[in-house]
Amino acid sequence: MTKEEIIKPENLVYKKPTLMNDNPMHYCPGCSHGVVHKLIAEVIEEMGMEDKTVGVSPVGCAVFAYNYLDIDWQEAAHGRAPAVATAIKRLWPGRLVFTYQGDGDLACIGTAETIHALNRGENITIIFINNAIYGMTGGQMAPTLWLA
Repeated sequence: MTKEEIIKPENLVYKKPTLMNDNPMHYCPGCSHGVVHKLIAEVIEEMGMEDKTVGVSPVGCAVFAYNYLDIDWQEAAHGRAPAVATAIKRLWPGRLVFTYQGDGDLACIGTAETIHALNRGENITIIFINNAIYGMTGGQMAPTLWLA
């Protein structure tokens, strides 16, 4: 049997989201970034917002999200993704704007930015990856370790 004979629409159970490109993942095993990338891509596709989505990724492992999801991305300074996302949303209110932040960025350095964006009721989504470790520092424990 050939691949084309096996992969027919009636046999297809799952396929990779079209927003995910073919770059091999470089993340540490078990960190959850790859799974969350897939879920984000699926949600954006289900909403039909492929051409109207802007992701904001700050310093840390989260910054590499642009390498795997084919949407518009803006990088931000460490802890400042909610402020950047707020500006983007106010400039383009019809866009789906989200931040993609790790625990060191969001819950340590960017706590104030996050709380103030929430307090103002900004119409953005904040995706928080809490794997309780600073992966880019060689394994330093994050302050959120007790929450994990």
